[in-house]
Formats: sequence, C-alpha cells, structure tokens
Amino acid sequence: MTPQELKKSILQLAIQGKLVEQLPEEGTAAELYQQIQTKKQQLIKAGKLKKKKTLPEITEEETPFDIPESWTWVRLGDIVRVITGKTPSTQQRDNFEPKEICFYKPADINKNLCYTHASKEYVSIKGASCTPLLPCNSILVSCIGSIGKCSIISKEGICNQQINAIFPHAHINMKMLLYFLKSEEVKQREIESSSATPISILNKSKFVSLLLPLPPLAEQERIVAKIEELLPYIDRYEQAWSRLDALNKRFPEEIQKSILQLAVQGKLVEQRPEEGTAAELYRQIRAKKQQLIKAGKLKKEKTLPEIMEEGKPFDIPESWMWVRLDEISYEVDSKYGQGQSKEIKKTGKYPVVGQGAKFIDGYTNLFDQVLDDPPILLFGDHTKNVKLLNFPFVVRADGAKLLKPLLVDAKYCYILLLFCAKTMRNRGYARHFSLLVQLYLPLPPLPEQKRIVAKIEELLKSCEKLKRPILR
Repeated sequence: MTPQELKKSILQLAIQGKLVEQLPEEGTAAELYQQIQTKKQQLIKAGKLKKKKTLPEITEEETPFDIPESWTWVRLGDIVRVITGKTPSTQQRDNFEPKEICFYKPADINKNLCYTHASKEYVSIKGASCTPLLPCNSILVSCIGSIGKCSIISKEGICNQQINAIFPHAHINMKMLLYFLKSEEVKQREIESSSATPISILNKSKFVSLLLPLPPLAEQERIVAKIEELLPYIDRYEQAWSRLDALNKRFPEEIQKSILQLAVQGKLVEQRPEEGTAAELYRQIRAKKQQLIKAGKLKKEKTLPEIMEEGKPFDIPESWMWVRLDEISYEVDSKYGQGQSKEIKKTGKYPVVGQGAKFIDGYTNLFDQVLDDPPILLFGDHTKNVKLLNFPFVVRADGAKLLKPLLVDAKYCYILLLFCAKTMRNRGYARHFSLLVQLYLPLPPLPEQKRIVAKIEELLKSCEKLKRPILR
C-alpha cells in the first residue's frame, strides 16, 4: 500500500465511523443537528443570516454506506454557511491598494496541507467589501478545475469566484469537516456533481447539497485527534517509501553496471585454457584487416600509440589483452544513408535509427539509403547511447557513429561500448566518440566472449525489474 493509499484508507475509516469507538455519553448527531438548526433560526430572526431554500430531503438510496447509530446523514448547507467568492472590480485600483486583506485563489490552496497561511495576492479594505469577509478557520474549497481541493485559512480574507468557502461553526469541528472533504468518497461525489464542461465547475447549489455523515461534536474532536496521531506515522512511512522507491528506480541501472563491470573484468565466467588467448585472436584480426585493406574494402589505418601500463584501468585475466576500439572494429561510412525527418513514417519497410534513446525512430521505404550488412553497432556521439543493429536499417543522425566488429562477437562488443558509455566522462551534447577511441578495451578469447554474453542473458532473465535489457 502506497502512503497515499494509506492516507485515503484512514480518511475512509474516519468518514465511516470506524476510526474511533462511539461513546453513548457523547450524545447523538441528531441532537447536535437540532442544536444547529435552532441556532440558525435565531440568526435568521436576528437578521444576521438570510433564510435559505430548503435542501432536498435525504433518501435511503442516496446514502453510500452505513454509519454508526449515533451519527446522522446531513447536507452540507444544513450545518454550515457557504458562499461563493467574488473578485473586486479590477478597474478600480483602490480595490487592490493598499494591500490589507488576503485575497485567496485556488492556487493558494495546497491539497497536501491542512492550512493555507497566506495568499499570494491582497486587496484593500474597500476591495474586500464586495463579498463577505471569511474569518480564520474558514475552509476554502476549489469549485473549478481542481474540484474539491481544500484547506483551512489561518488569516481572515476574501476569496474569488472559483472557490466555495465554508464559515466556521461552533457545533462543527472544522478540521474534521476538512478531513471528510479530503476523503476520496466525498471528492468523488463532488466531481460527479460538477458540470461536464471542458473545465469542470461545481456550483454552489450542488455543493451545499453534498451529502455528509455527521458525528456528535465530542466524537468529531476524537476523530481529529486520532487522525493527527496517525499522520506522523504516515509521514515517516512516506519517507521510507520514497527512499525505497528511489532505490527501486536506481536498481536496474546499478545492477546493469555491476554485471557489466564483472563481465569486462573477466569475473563473470571462468577462463578456460583450451579456448586459447586474446593475443591469438588479435593476430587473426590483424590478418583479416590486412586482407580487407588489400582488397580496397578498408583504408590503411594509422599506427596507434602503444598501450601503456599506467593507462590500464583494472586488472584482467592473463589470457586477455588490452586493445583499442579501432583495432577490433572499423567505422562504416554512413553519409549516403542520412534519412530526413520528413521521410520517417509510423510504418514502412525499413527501420530508421538515430542516436536518441528510442531504439527505432520510425520507418521508411527508401531502399537506396539502407545499410544492409548486420550486425552493426551504433554509438551516439552526442548522447552516448549504444545500439546493436542486427537488421537492415536507415540511419538518421550525423552524430550516429556506425561500427562493424571484426572477428569479435558483436554482442560482446556491444557490452564493451555500453560499459564505456556508462563510465566515460559526460560532455553533455558535445562529442564523445573522440573519448571512446582513446579508451583501453579488455579483449577475451572469442569462445569466452560468447560465454560472457550467454551468462549476461541468463542473469537478466532473473532480473525482471530491469527497465530495459542490456542486450537486444
């Protein structure tokens, strides 16, 4: 259960009368309701309150759940005074200067907190006269857009027409009322009562008709005390949950790094003498390169600097050797295969790939731009993204460096590039390929490369939480 679900569950128990026990000596909500109606009639007679229209009678079919016998169902407008706010005329500057009275808007209501301590905007005393002044402890409820967002104000003020405001009442614990309004049960009924327009609006007549369960006053106070006793525990649970959630999000990346680290250090699988050495494989790669150069399929390469002992980042098995990327692969000329953005469609014969995070950007039917000599490795010069392409494709971005492995297992070569991408210095959107070609890469014998790949694939099958696989 998430912290949010736990909080919703507690508020649901509260509104159903299941959070605290009922005590007979505290009386009944029916008695409390009569006291509220008597007080209301006194205020009407004294001219301090206007007589309101009688709200619809509550039917048995309307009540969404059972409540304790000492409770009663009421309509909001029968137990509290509600107004919809108003904005003073903006044509008169003296409505807003000097800044004397808080002017509350929906943006001032923080749905995660009980109290709104101040408003972002203010009006003058003259400006505040356009609508009844809300005393401290009034509840603001958003009635447009974010329907049901609510909080209690700690400073008197007025509100605009996007808020229905509830005045404090001596027979109602305003915090309990706030918690009831924050419950999923009530918020859902508010949303259902709002207009089905592009921007949802809950007008005052629908708001005052809102159905609520009413407990005796003493029980209201005990409900609030119990909720506030539990909230610190929920907060601590939320902090622990957040730490666990962050750990879970980091886990795929961390486990990938660990697996790659073990793989390139020669610690993922055992070394077998019968599989030969990387030095023997390296001689075969050199011979193959010379053949391709003689055949005119490769340009004669520059002599690379000698690999220095102090530049080696970690120890590797005796049967392995350090090489550079240029020594085990060659760059594929992709200039003729630069697809245009407008040519990329949702469907087509050939996948279009680039250096972005998406494995495939789209599709095209431009066969003359297809690179059809898989497997090919793609390295994002700007992004450091690495892709292994085992199918014909069209390349899209000039920052996509394409590499053809030479007598090296393509998946192992992909693992090397992925490890380098995760560990090399980040230049932002600047070029990274120049860094990549300078790195020392650990090369095992070919059979061991294949066993490393198989081991990684085996490990990833048991890592279901990984966001994406290392190998494609």
